[in-house]
Amino acid sequence: MKWNKLTIETTTAAEDMLSYELSEMGMEGVEIEDHVPLSEEDRKIMYVDLLPDEIAPDDGKARISCYVDEKEDLQAVIAKIKAKIEELSAFLPMGSGEITLGVTEEEDWINNWKVFFKPFRLDDNIVIKPTWETLSDKKDDDIVIEIDPGTAFGSGSHETTKLCISQLKKYIKKDTELLDVGTGSGILSIIGLKLGAHHAMATDIDPNAIRATNENFAINEVSEQAEVQQVNILDKEEADSFYEKNNGKKYDVIVANILADVIIPLSGIVAPLLKDDGIFITSGIINTMEEAVKEAMLANHFEILEINHMKDWVSITAKKA
Repeated sequence: MKWNKLTIETTTAAEDMLSYELSEMGMEGVEIEDHVPLSEEDRKIMYVDLLPDEIAPDDGKARISCYVDEKEDLQAVIAKIKAKIEELSAFLPMGSGEITLGVTEEEDWINNWKVFFKPFRLDDNIVIKPTWETLSDKKDDDIVIEIDPGTAFGSGSHETTKLCISQLKKYIKKDTELLDVGTGSGILSIIGLKLGAHHAMATDIDPNAIRATNENFAINEVSEQAEVQQVNILDKEEADSFYEKNNGKKYDVIVANILADVIIPLSGIVAPLLKDDGIFITSGIINTMEEAVKEAMLANHFEILEINHMKDWVSITAKKA
């Protein structure tokens, strides 16, 4: 099977947000190339000991590649990406945004990224382990999460995921009913259950995410405590149907690691799904959108409990007032 490869010329400041948006669009195998030096933490996560003698200096430029099935309407996909670049340019330097085309065979990329996905420690006792890797450095109290993201977004290594996890560790109790909106690979639901939640409901609009989440639930032996449904919570009709299908169930904690543009309207929709004093954990918020998200939450009668930052990303945790 052949795939069209699209490569976008952008900036290092925009690479995280743009790659996230491409994944949300359903683009396959998103790859980033830049000259940003690896931090000490990066080296540990990637098991990098030696680097090439000559590395080009960081020039602030980045190239992001993704893959589109040859059966897809390529021009429509390109138009959609250009529109997103234009939208993001309102608050991020996007560079030239030039898109170049190439063609590749599926076997050239669909599994090659796995070479670089190694076990890594999120904090003192949460370890993410790819299903195809072995874990040699395991502590007695470690919570090990086995993940195969497939083509869904969510290996756990992104700053926004880490921010959400730090909040789940604070607010998950043994009887917690958890709703994970935009679950990706199911990682936040699984961690919530491993932290002691009674039940997790995962939702996403992407069928690839639904499939990956179900598989990861099974791998981590949490299927009996969890379920996943394909639904767009932002769509009133689908949200109402979801509410009725689940008998009007309310949740103790709702976590949404999505984007500010989604969290803003979502904050007005999730309140009926939360129990009194329920907790709403959000991330995926670029720092330039922090105030807009705070305003939306306050307008929808949430009490802001915590705001945390990691690099350019923000997590806002609120309580239903």
